[in-house]
Amino acid sequence: MSVPLNILLKKPRMIMFDYGHTLLAELGFSSLRGMEAVMKYVTSNPLNLTVGQVNEFVEGLYEDISAQTKPVGLEINNIALTRLVYEYQRLEFSLSYQELEQVWWDACAPGAYLPHVREMLAFLRENGVRTGIISNMSYSGASMRVRINQFFPEHPFEFIMVSSDYLLRKPARLLFETALRKADLPAEDVWFCGDSVIADIPGAASAGIFPVWYEDLTMRNEFAAPHGIIPEADHLHIHDWLELVDVLRKCEIGVIRQ
Repeated sequence: MSVPLNILLKKPRMIMFDYGHTLLAELGFSSLRGMEAVMKYVTSNPLNLTVGQVNEFVEGLYEDISAQTKPVGLEINNIALTRLVYEYQRLEFSLSYQELEQVWWDACAPGAYLPHVREMLAFLRENGVRTGIISNMSYSGASMRVRINQFFPEHPFEFIMVSSDYLLRKPARLLFETALRKADLPAEDVWFCGDSVIADIPGAASAGIFPVWYEDLTMRNEFAAPHGIIPEADHLHIHDWLELVDVLRKCEIGVIRQ
């Protein structure tokens, strides 16, 4: 349920964020476009595989492994997966697997700012609210850091946690509790903002972190939960980042009115 009218909320010392469709949208995903970009760096292809053949194999393997791992809350490590794929197909490249991951991601799923996200982050910086990221992501944390720095070079996120680096996927409580330990803060001093009513809201709540459900209505989110699912945990429900800024300002005077 959303927090009731006139409830007193404590201003957080830190706000952690999901990544996809929370900080950035990813529109027009195309694995084939990503593979076309990656195959430009091939130095050896003794099986004479086409872009389409490599992409079809990758997609099939990813789907097979995901069907086994995601239902039990485990994450695929994309670099390990692509190493298996490329060595099996006897492909060699002029770039490292880390660099190839970045090339593939940038080509297949270019990022886009969500409305007012930079204004919201500027407000947090100006008011001394610390920030971090916890994301369900098969890409590596190193690649995530590159993307975040490209879009938000002015904003110093203290840490970025991606599920591929930590084995577990949200809503695993251990991920959120690990983030609290990295921040060296008690749960009551932290909020978590995310778009998923399945992964973000219950996951944060399970660790005692106050959840904020960010539901953007301006950009299509193909990964969103089915319409009509409402989180059971107490949470703040917003549709624009300026709403969060308004709530934080009201925290200063002690009363939240929705």
